[in-house]
Amino acid sequence: MRARTFFAALFLLLLTARLCHLDILWAEEDLPMAAATQMEFGKALYRDVWFDKPPLVASIYLAWGARPGWPLRLAGALYALLACALAYAFARDLWSPLEGFWAAGLLGLFLIFDFPSAVMPLAADLSMLVPHVAAVWLAHRGRLFWSGVLAGVAFLFNTKALFVLAACALWCWAGIPLLVAGFLLPTAIAAAWLAAAGALVSYIDQVWLWGFLYAGSTFLEHPVRDGIVRTADWLGFHAALVAGILGARHGIQVAVRWKLAAWAAISFVAAMLGWRFFPRYYFQLLPVMVIAGARGMVLVRRWRMVALALLLIPLIRFGPRYFLLARDLATHQPHQWSDVALNQDSQAAAVLVRELAHPGDTLFVWGFRPDLWVYTGLPAATRFLDSQPLTGVPADRHLTQSAAVEAEFTRANREELARSRPTFVMDGLSRYNPALAMNCYPELRAWLDGYHEVGRTGGIMIYRISEHAP
Repeated sequence: MRARTFFAALFLLLLTARLCHLDILWAEEDLPMAAATQMEFGKALYRDVWFDKPPLVASIYLAWGARPGWPLRLAGALYALLACALAYAFARDLWSPLEGFWAAGLLGLFLIFDFPSAVMPLAADLSMLVPHVAAVWLAHRGRLFWSGVLAGVAFLFNTKALFVLAACALWCWAGIPLLVAGFLLPTAIAAAWLAAAGALVSYIDQVWLWGFLYAGSTFLEHPVRDGIVRTADWLGFHAALVAGILGARHGIQVAVRWKLAAWAAISFVAAMLGWRFFPRYYFQLLPVMVIAGARGMVLVRRWRMVALALLLIPLIRFGPRYFLLARDLATHQPHQWSDVALNQDSQAAAVLVRELAHPGDTLFVWGFRPDLWVYTGLPAATRFLDSQPLTGVPADRHLTQSAAVEAEFTRANREELARSRPTFVMDGLSRYNPALAMNCYPELRAWLDGYHEVGRTGGIMIYRISEHAP
């Protein structure tokens, strides 16, 4: 009864927090949603839709019809609850139910009080959380094959799951062959599915080759210095976990302690990959921190209030925004928040297009504004949902920089785009970064001449194909 009451209350907190973002789409969730909407039109991922993330990142959104609003936020709350339940089970098996409750509660708290762009979207990093925790937990329990299967599932959400597989191996050196066999099962099934759809080669190009180009070129001018600062910031916001871990250092069996330490080290290396240090990358490190910190919360009785006081850091930093968002929703007022200005602009532009659109119309979006696909509901006229494969400039810098990380394949992609005839073109980039405007590319100038402007918002220009267009 106590566990049911605890998890019911935790679910209500998770759901309430996510419903505050009812009318917002975050950048990390709108791209997989855009891909999922195109899949609902019958298009195959990678073959018909250019997508640089593993297949489950988009496919999971099909479970609720890739719908924004309450279905999206309910799914996010349920997914977070499942992660908390797994953290509970892992800590309970290591020590006792009391550590389990602490692990679940701490994980739930940090899946609410963190940067919204990280904790709200069911994107590659957060979506890997459930199979990550489940895989290591099963390895601890000696269920090696199924541990490998869950690590393989994690791999279909995020390629960094190779580090999850390494963490699982810490618990079962002798059973590594069985672990690897389990890992290969879902990956082989996915490869067969992609091959049957004629998308396997495209998957390798988009997820792996582009992924290596992306990871090998950071936008940070001083990545080592920034990495130290951002890691220190993350640890500061999670100071309660750090305090708990320090308090638990003598209360964890040596055999378990070294495994947790190695798991943390492996996870930190994964978070460092790409030298970007986005807050969402630290989700790889969060499970082991929560589980070890939960043990400390039980052990440090005299200092527990100090550790709990440290939880005020994320609550004070991120808590007030939830009240502001709830107030805006209750009073039907637009959010006055710079973080969602681009999303609000996309909603306004989508309204204009929906008023002009007819059945059978198609769309192309220039820039990285995947929410436009979700809000307009139009099918794509090309494989490309954004301009990254057309300019070679990743989305994490394309508003301010124009240096391409790769230029060889982008020309062929622009030529492919110029052979398409979308009804509408929505340009969400040129007004922010004129160096990446469509008319800067020779392959697109004549193509763009076949369109005329029919509307604009603060940052988006809307074009419609002209009747005389070839």
